[in-house]
Amino acid sequence: MTDPRRRLPAVHVLLADAERAGLGTTVPRVALADAVRAALDMARAGGGVPPADGWIAAVRHHLTTRERPSLARALNATGVVLHTNLGRAPLAVAAVRAVEQALGYSTLELAVADGGRGSRQDHTRRLLTELTGAEEALVVNNAAAAVLLALTALGAGGETIVSRGELVEIGGGFRIPEILAKSGSTLVEVGTTNRTRLADYTQALGERTRCALKVHRSNFTLTGFVAEVAVGDLVAALAPRGLPVVHDVGSGLLLDLAAWGLDGEPRVADSVAAGALVVFSGDKLLGGPQAGIIVGPRALVERLARDPLARALRPDKVTFAALEATLALYRDPALARREIPVLRMLTASPAELKRRARRLARRIPGAATVAGESAVGGGRLPARPASHDPGGDPGAVRRYFARGAATAGAAGHRAGG
Repeated sequence: MTDPRRRLPAVHVLLADAERAGLGTTVPRVALADAVRAALDMARAGGGVPPADGWIAAVRHHLTTRERPSLARALNATGVVLHTNLGRAPLAVAAVRAVEQALGYSTLELAVADGGRGSRQDHTRRLLTELTGAEEALVVNNAAAAVLLALTALGAGGETIVSRGELVEIGGGFRIPEILAKSGSTLVEVGTTNRTRLADYTQALGERTRCALKVHRSNFTLTGFVAEVAVGDLVAALAPRGLPVVHDVGSGLLLDLAAWGLDGEPRVADSVAAGALVVFSGDKLLGGPQAGIIVGPRALVERLARDPLARALRPDKVTFAALEATLALYRDPALARREIPVLRMLTASPAELKRRARRLARRIPGAATVAGESAVGGGRLPARPASHDPGGDPGAVRRYFARGAATAGAAGHRAGG
């Protein structure tokens, strides 16, 4: 009987007090009751001590916390540009405006010319083929889905050849062998972890071979005694047998960023020119919304589009609006580097970042700037800092902190640039 928790008010009593205080005027009664229980649970966990500011204030606090959206705007001061936990690529202003326009009724699947049924793929097809040189394009909801669709449509019921060194694990614990198993295609490993030759692929060909999968290793590097087969050589070896090559390039790099030290990622256009069916992401180096993009020979892409899985994986109007607006910026490379936040951040010079850091430091009492390096993130270029100074020292410092006694910010790498 001496336990203080026994003297805590009952839920119905505290609920009535909260309603008399007007806390239930803007939320459902069930939400208010949940906030009351949360306040009581916290008091019990504290040994039965009532809230210091009173019960009504405690209930109001829990109510506010619970009603606040969990998906909120964040400031990226981590030094990782493509931070998966923070939503990867921030959208360009043009993409945000396009999304706002598409949120109501839109021409998602309307053929404006004649008022008939259109295809949502039409909004990005022309831009994707123009920018990559591909004959046809298809957009699904993410890159892993694009790989699954390709392997299902091309490899189901047969065998898919993959280099052992490319049987990687991607985000969330998903692994290439698991995706292959789900597609209905049997995995045939060739080569070794560090070295795979063209003969390894050709010797593995058989009556059940349906395609080959080449995966860009994006989350780690192999150095030393290593060898892999160029995608063009693999396409040339398999084409006479009518076998396609699916190339998962990952990042969606559409521009040549070698001048900024970002030369470790394959360009989409290069893999398209080599003849592969190319799969890549929309929200990494491309700098757009989350999407899986497939470009390549028309016959192969149309085969994927006809697969029933394609409908299950199709994106919504928001994705198409943001992707179309982002791709449109790439028609002028200089405009893309200036307007797409990821590209703007990755190509900013150390001198520019230093100026930003100094401006920020002046606003923080006792702050100073400290040099460092940032990571590209998102599984991209694991051994590289975010950028290098074009024409300068390839080891140039890439990040500057404005650091005070209690505050540190990665100037220039906050969301939006």
